[in-house]
Amino acid sequence: MPQNNAELLKRMFRAAIDSASPDLCVAPNLPPPPAGRTVVVGAGKAAASMARAVEAGWPADRPLSGLVVTRYGHGVGPLPRIEVVEASHPVPDEAGWRAAGRILEAVQGLGPDDLVLCLISGGGSALLALPAPGLTLADKQAVNRALLLSGADIGEMNCVRKHLSAIKGGRLAAAAAPAQIVTLMISDVPGDDPSVIASGPTVPDDTTLADARAVLARRGIVPPDTVAARLLDPTAETPKTGDEIFARSRTVMIATPQMALEAAARVAREAGVAPVILGDAIEGEAAEVGRVMAGIARQCALHGQPAGAPCVLISGGETTVTVRGGGRGGRNVEFLLGLAVATGGHPAIHAIAGDTDGIDGTEDNAGALMAPDSLARAERLGIKPRERLADNDGYGFFAALGDLVTTGPTLTNVNDFRAILIGR
Repeated sequence: MPQNNAELLKRMFRAAIDSASPDLCVAPNLPPPPAGRTVVVGAGKAAASMARAVEAGWPADRPLSGLVVTRYGHGVGPLPRIEVVEASHPVPDEAGWRAAGRILEAVQGLGPDDLVLCLISGGGSALLALPAPGLTLADKQAVNRALLLSGADIGEMNCVRKHLSAIKGGRLAAAAAPAQIVTLMISDVPGDDPSVIASGPTVPDDTTLADARAVLARRGIVPPDTVAARLLDPTAETPKTGDEIFARSRTVMIATPQMALEAAARVAREAGVAPVILGDAIEGEAAEVGRVMAGIARQCALHGQPAGAPCVLISGGETTVTVRGGGRGGRNVEFLLGLAVATGGHPAIHAIAGDTDGIDGTEDNAGALMAPDSLARAERLGIKPRERLADNDGYGFFAALGDLVTTGPTLTNVNDFRAILIGR
């Protein structure tokens, strides 16, 4: 058993991130250059690093141009052939709106000998903020904020976004036809559904206008009148499976949450700790997931099931937080605070949770570490863990302990990573 449990957990987190590095996974999946032009477009937290990898792997004597949009702070500096634009995430802004409009224009007018190479990663949905006809950016911003605050999961959010967009839900593919389309995707969603990643701009969308209306109703969101009218307009439906616009479109998944969990498991195994991968698509309220995971961890510690100590429970996916308090949050620190309260300072249980993009929610940390003495140290500082959890203040709790994990933008994104280490 390693002496420094925190260091092992951090090494596992780093291995998960590194497994999805575009520098490693883009080049082997590049298509051959076409007879005509190659136009690169894309969006997401990894878009800039993916574009850089494309340039590095593309023949210097073959034409290459394009534009990608990434989150503020996730750029890689100017590239020689592909323009990189930064915009706001998770709430869209004007920079994303303008970039999305330019991307749509860039793929129009191409012929069958041309190639559109589309680079898609998590976060692309908010970054490709091009409102459908009749809607404004303010309309989309209002709905997006309401969905975030409601605790809507990524599938629900993207269902609504696709039906309010001029570029998502397969509409980019429609604009690019009859060119060949190859989409390289880094998945950040449970199940790796390409129609959900960045709201699937180049793939069919089998959700419907009725589904989008149901999401808003279920989450108690009253949309602007223009949005309500759009969601009742049958001509606003997205292209579906079987549509001929997808006949020359191909999607390749180049990095996934499961790959990241397996990379972390190898690090644990090399350290003499048995890894147990619980799943790459775990969803639910972050604090509640923390409480459930606490029960599994205690079962390991007390009864050696589903694995005996030393072992580490590894999981991925995307939890949600229904915001009820006024604290500084992030779903990973909320998960850890829920876990800490539920384990009650058990002496054998340590944990890490973080977002592989390096940003937990909207804060400056990727996540945090939890130790057996986290609750005791907090109490000595006069911090009441349950009150902080009720206030959605996981960031403040772990910041006070000095246990935040800060990586800065990692330039990739395969969703959240959680590891609970049970020692002897």
